[in-house]
Amino acid sequence: MQQTDPISAQVQETAPTTGSRPPHRSLLRSLAFVYYILFALLVLALLPPYISVNRYQHRIAESIGQSLGRPVHLDKVTLNLLPLPGFTIDNLVVTEDPAFGSEPIIRANSVHVTLRVWPLWRRRIEFSSISFTEPSVNLVHLPDGRWNLQSILLQASRIQAAPTAQRTISSAPRFPYIEATGARLNLKLGQEKTPISLTDAEFALWLPNPQQWRIRIEARPARTDANVSDTGIFRLEGTLGRAPSLSLVPISLDAEWRNAPLGGASQLFLGRDANVRGDMTLSAHATGTVGNSSLTTRLRLNALRRADFVPQHPPSVDLQCHSTAANSFHSFPDVQCSWLPDSSSTTQALILTAAFPDIRHLDSATARLTTNRLPLSTVLDWLRAVSTRIPADLTAQGTLIASVEDTSGLGHWHTHWETSLQAEDLTLASPLSGLVPLTLGELNLTSPAATTLQLSPATIPLGGKDPATLEGRIDSHGYTLHLAGMATIPHLLALGKALPPLGDGLKEALPTNRASGPIRIDLTVARPWGGTQTWQEATPHPTPNHHRAR
Repeated sequence: MQQTDPISAQVQETAPTTGSRPPHRSLLRSLAFVYYILFALLVLALLPPYISVNRYQHRIAESIGQSLGRPVHLDKVTLNLLPLPGFTIDNLVVTEDPAFGSEPIIRANSVHVTLRVWPLWRRRIEFSSISFTEPSVNLVHLPDGRWNLQSILLQASRIQAAPTAQRTISSAPRFPYIEATGARLNLKLGQEKTPISLTDAEFALWLPNPQQWRIRIEARPARTDANVSDTGIFRLEGTLGRAPSLSLVPISLDAEWRNAPLGGASQLFLGRDANVRGDMTLSAHATGTVGNSSLTTRLRLNALRRADFVPQHPPSVDLQCHSTAANSFHSFPDVQCSWLPDSSSTTQALILTAAFPDIRHLDSATARLTTNRLPLSTVLDWLRAVSTRIPADLTAQGTLIASVEDTSGLGHWHTHWETSLQAEDLTLASPLSGLVPLTLGELNLTSPAATTLQLSPATIPLGGKDPATLEGRIDSHGYTLHLAGMATIPHLLALGKALPPLGDGLKEALPTNRASGPIRIDLTVARPWGGTQTWQEATPHPTPNHHRAR
């Protein structure tokens, strides 16, 4: 047998077979491919600044202007190839329709446009996204009800487009994803710019299906002529459909203004702090068309109080409203609002009905506020939220039936309110003040004149054999009350301690020779709003004549 040399066998095993590539050649090919990729990426990154697309600047501006229906001006266009092909526009300005003013409707320092890659191979241009950086938008509303954005919306509705997220290429170009960051939305009424605006806005618009756009806005309400630190967050989201006119555009919108401190909210609308505290959340849902829709709103106020003190149990409000929004949100003919306090067993303790034929002319508006047996304990909680003088142990039983109706139009300077307030089965008690359960029975307040409330005579048991009688008048200058009948001094002082605003100055007006039993009183009390309260005898005792001794 022939013996095989081990060394020769090892050489034969390690020798390359015929036709195989050396390992170093495969490695070189892989490195060369990587170098080509890196070189291509380097070219794509460095080449765009040397490629001038400014000669297409006029064509780009003209194309955008045709889409918006407004002339467009821009300063510079820069090509971008990474990470996706596109270009950057500097100083984009969309001019305004002269009917709405001379200030541009949109102004943006920078706009980045991204192109879809695959349509480029078919020599088609489709925008994948359009991103605005810190744009300023002027929203103008004319006295005749027109908005400056309605022509842009109608122009966009005439352009056929495929859904934004559609993967395949179709005959219609896909609608781009339009977004804006750090935007500012200014509101103008006619030619006058209001101080209220939306700042730090995040905006998005896209087309989920061929007949419907989806919109999303999140921003902070602001006021330009006041230093408002916190006004909460405003958010709007919903859909807009295609239609031949603005009033026929189908809508489904949800808006919410949440976590708004009442101090900041009052500064936003009034330009000053109304000295109220608490948190507000206002939400709304509209469905139908722009011209005629169903509107549902909800107002929630938590921990409502005055700014200068914190009550032990600050009240909360949850008010829900329904209405029809007609004439492109200029008319609300059937507003219905209801509120159910936590302590109420009724379905609707407070009901507000109103009609606004045209919000631009409030003199034609009417409103009526009624209560459906509102617990007087709830009314007492409200009083504690606005006054520190209500004793903590003061309790009130009974119900309030009220009706407050405007009959002259909310736009009039002297609005005529017809008021009727009736407290039934009213009982007050304050052990710490010495006021034993005091049953007043019934109190009635009516309005014989536009700014006057008349308190009908009401009986008050104050320790005498017969109850005393309380009546009076409340108007725009202050109030005047008349208390007459039989009473004891301890009962009067206890009533004054339990109701401190009523008891101011009462002790000084009582007789100094305080009898232990009931005495007859005939007192009037008057207080001008913001002034000092005074008690005095309604029928002064005659002054005796003193004759000199002869």
